[in-house]
Amino acid sequence: MNKKDIITVQGTEVTLYSQREDQYISLTDMAKFKNSEIPAVVISHWMSTVFSVNFMGIWERMNNPNFNLTGFREVKMMMTETGFSISPKQWIEKTNATGIISKSGRYGGGTFAHRNIAFEFASWLSPEFKYYLISEFDRLKQDEQQQLSLEWNLQRTLSKINYHIHTDAIKEQIIPAVITKEQASFIYANEADLLNVALFGKTAAQWRSENPDSKGNIRDLATLEQLVVLSNMESINALLIRQGFPQNERLRQLNSTAITQMKSLLNNGNLTKRLK
Repeated sequence: MNKKDIITVQGTEVTLYSQREDQYISLTDMAKFKNSEIPAVVISHWMSTVFSVNFMGIWERMNNPNFNLTGFREVKMMMTETGFSISPKQWIEKTNATGIISKSGRYGGGTFAHRNIAFEFASWLSPEFKYYLISEFDRLKQDEQQQLSLEWNLQRTLSKINYHIHTDAIKEQIIPAVITKEQASFIYANEADLLNVALFGKTAAQWRSENPDSKGNIRDLATLEQLVVLSNMESINALLIRQGFPQNERLRQLNSTAITQMKSLLNNGNLTKRLK
């Protein structure tokens, strides 16, 4: 599991983990709302009901291509026995389930469930608890989206600032005296495409030809990592221009820089998390 968050629901701290694009919620933490001493018993009681087994089975069939249907049928047969009870580990072992995760360890351990399953568990605990759980969950996701938007806008602003530095360097060093506006525009476009080729491997015109239905341009659809590298490349190109490097040499150096920086951003997990 990757990203960890904690929300408070009616005085109970509940741990959330993000695994790729899915959110898992601690059933162990939620169960403490009902029994703080032995939450595992609360979870087992809920999982042993007909409704819960059927719901978890439906979720797995819809979301888990490796769900063990034979094992699921065995669980349903066991339900006819007196005193039937099943634990999260037994459910996972018999059905190869992914909607329920059992983690060991004194700190950070316990039973976690995909948010859809966790919300059903919350309904069984208390309708009021479920309401506040969903409210806090939604609030957390809205905060994350706002933070992402702020980071994105910051990088876009930084990119625009560096663009002006970049074009000033072009005007000082590349554009000859007494040229037409059309010539100046052509040179700016040429330098912009130099960065496009170095980073994206194609010019803006080539990208538009490949994406005729797109409403944006090659940079509008860039990733956050690409925008960071692009911002750095604009500053580097401005410096190379002032130092008198010819365009073909600058393209080579910028492409090498783009490759190195993109590899660094994508391989550095902690840095990527701070950017996003």
